[in-house]
Amino acid sequence: MSTPRPAPSAVAARRPVRGPWPALPTAVPAAVTLVLGFAVAQGTGVRALGGAVLVVGVAWCAWRSLPPAGAVRVALVVLLGALCFVAAHVLADPLGAWPAVLVAAAVLAAGTALLVDLPARARGAGPRG
Repeated sequence: MSTPRPAPSAVAARRPVRGPWPALPTAVPAAVTLVLGFAVAQGTGVRALGGAVLVVGVAWCAWRSLPPAGAVRVALVVLLGALCFVAAHVLADPLGAWPAVLVAAAVLAAGTALLVDLPARARGAGPRG
């Protein structure tokens, strides 16, 4: 007699984040990615290089968060990141470039924590702190 298998969603809910530093909440590298992408673009004068940093950072954060958070929550964070990217550009005139990027990064970090890190922790997966 075989033992019953848990539902796939129950198994996915217990999966930890992937990659190094599993105790680090995904909100941190998500926010750092936005700031680092801007810094690279501004420091080198090559916007495409800053964009490449953003693409790599988004891909890594999504890959790391997919098991505990699921595709819908990760997609929502990616969408939030895109909105924060646009908002940083809109806010750059009234606030200045760096303050706008820092505000956008803070909003992205908060959204990532709410959508990915806290639900994963509540289900017993993801970063522990």
